[in-house]
Amino acid sequence: MKILVTGGAGYVGSHAVKRLVAGGHDVWVLDNLAYGHRAAAPEERFVRGEIGDTPAVVKLLKENGIEAVMHFAAYAYVGESVTDPAKYYRNNVVGTLSLLDAMREAQTRTIVFSSTCATYGVPAEVPIPEDHPQSPINPYGFTKLAIEHALADYAHAYGLRYAALRYFNAAGAAEDGSIGEDHDPETHLIPLVLGVALGKRDHVTIFGTDYPTPDGSCIRDYVHVDDLADAHLAAIEKLADDDGPTNIKCNLGTGVGSSVREVIAACERATGKPIKVVEGPRREGDPPELVADPSGAERLLGWRARRLDINDTVASAWRWHSSHPEGYGE
Repeated sequence: MKILVTGGAGYVGSHAVKRLVAGGHDVWVLDNLAYGHRAAAPEERFVRGEIGDTPAVVKLLKENGIEAVMHFAAYAYVGESVTDPAKYYRNNVVGTLSLLDAMREAQTRTIVFSSTCATYGVPAEVPIPEDHPQSPINPYGFTKLAIEHALADYAHAYGLRYAALRYFNAAGAAEDGSIGEDHDPETHLIPLVLGVALGKRDHVTIFGTDYPTPDGSCIRDYVHVDDLADAHLAAIEKLADDDGPTNIKCNLGTGVGSSVREVIAACERATGKPIKVVEGPRREGDPPELVADPSGAERLLGWRARRLDINDTVASAWRWHSSHPEGYGE
């Protein structure tokens, strides 16, 4: 297939591009490089631009005969979404609606959307199934849920085929060490902990040690980024099948939770270095436990995460960070 990947120079997007190319698909990348990295995307067929530039996106879709879009381009810092919600609604909602307008004009009718478990808010049950009420507690989650609703409405009115993939904590790096995680600022736990091992920061803070979990720290579902890429590939191929589903909504997770303390211990094992820890107060809005019920993805996509051991996921991240201590160096 001829596929456009928006945000394809970002963390998860670049791994999806790598997987699509390996699967024999013809891939173009559209990224404004606000948070992505030019070195993370293929040299050929990279376009620097905005999803909100509808005429340019229409031209890109039409001239290259794009059959499907994989949409990762979004702002994704939860805290920033609270302090600057306008930025998030403008990009994540208005920008995505502009992208959908371009797709309609170019008659590109298939999209795989990068959604999030943040649409669920504070879970009433764990593991979290797809039919769990969606009640986001921050603007980032609201923007993703708004697009899920838009996709359903566009599917009904315009014949759009879509997948909304709600993934949990993306983690790890490509097994061959060629691409990995490089955010500025960095907010993800694993690279923060590995940054201590690299001497880039003095310590890592555990926010909350009195949660109702076995060791008192928060539990999250860390899904390997290569597994996420496999799921996106499975989704786009399912939607391309005329006899397949026209819409898919599912969680992408392992079904296995790891606590903050367990992640830190895994980082110590991977690096062979002690990690200095500072215990801090809870952060507002942090649920004690977020773990996916991944059975829907297995049923709808034939996908399940293959990398369930947090030690393996951390080890892949360490291979990337230790060999690229400055990330992409851009």
